[in-house]
Amino acid sequence: MSDPAATPFSDADAERDLDAVREVAAARRSLQAEIGKRIVGQDQVIEHLLIALFARGHCLFVGVPGLAKTLLIQTLADALALSFGRIQFTPDLMPADITGTDVLEEDRASGRRVFRFVRGPIFAHVVLADEVNRTPPKTQAALLQSMQEGRVSAGGQTYALPQPFLVFATQNPIEQEGTYPLPEAQLDRFMFQIDVGYPSADEEIQIVNQMTTAYRPALRKVLSPERILELQELVLRVPAAPHVVAHAVAICRASRPSDPGAPELIKKYVAWGAGPRASQYLVLAAKARAILNGRYAPAVDDVRALAGPVLVHRVLPNFHAEADGWTAHKLVDALIAAVPHG
Repeated sequence: MSDPAATPFSDADAERDLDAVREVAAARRSLQAEIGKRIVGQDQVIEHLLIALFARGHCLFVGVPGLAKTLLIQTLADALALSFGRIQFTPDLMPADITGTDVLEEDRASGRRVFRFVRGPIFAHVVLADEVNRTPPKTQAALLQSMQEGRVSAGGQTYALPQPFLVFATQNPIEQEGTYPLPEAQLDRFMFQIDVGYPSADEEIQIVNQMTTAYRPALRKVLSPERILELQELVLRVPAAPHVVAHAVAICRASRPSDPGAPELIKKYVAWGAGPRASQYLVLAAKARAILNGRYAPAVDDVRALAGPVLVHRVLPNFHAEADGWTAHKLVDALIAAVPHG
């Protein structure tokens, strides 16, 4: 007989989690339908967005202007009854413009002057940090500290951010003048880098027809914030088989040029690879992808499907790579292909 103390969940707990997995899979279909009322195409972008939501991962969106990145993120917030905050990053933006500031007010009852904290736009469930590379490092750091800690410190007080809390930052890849690229250590705070591409010709025709009329569909609320928090906990309880975790670690370790098992291409063309946080994010994302597809445990295919967006902003090409035309995307694709499926 097995030791009951060694079993973390009862049969009833396991059955409840299986019911929750089926609920997540159904919620995914409903969310895709609601988002599809406003967003045309971008199926993979939406999938990665939903994975990040349930895995508690922040995302960095890279794409040229006009690809509906803002509309997509606001639509997600609307479909989930989540509060939405948008911050337009500019060179003169200050940390207090993000987090909030203390203002001096007079108490009418006592006549005394007291400080009151006025919360900034970071106090929302879903925060869009638009063109995050346009603001100086000090202001970037204020955002990234909130992302990491889930709270804001001001005037000697600490204020908790609302939960769930997700930051979706955007970068414009074509304008580099007057920008402050995020350092690698700060990029590492993002679970995914999601590349948003151009729509197909048919999709673009549909977008033009939809956006040049007065049609603005209302969205049905799919999940409450409280239920999202419960389902995020479910992702943590989802079991990952040892070989799945080992595969995620093997892919991340193979991105490091100093690792003995790294492919020769990585040793030649990569200056710096992914750290242990990438392995953690890859396993969490694989778990979230599994339950979104109605499965209670991730497979190696889930890991391989998400290795690209987890690694691409964590693999730093060296000058040899730039000279020979090897981008981070090409290196990550070659890296994944070089690691045996297992």
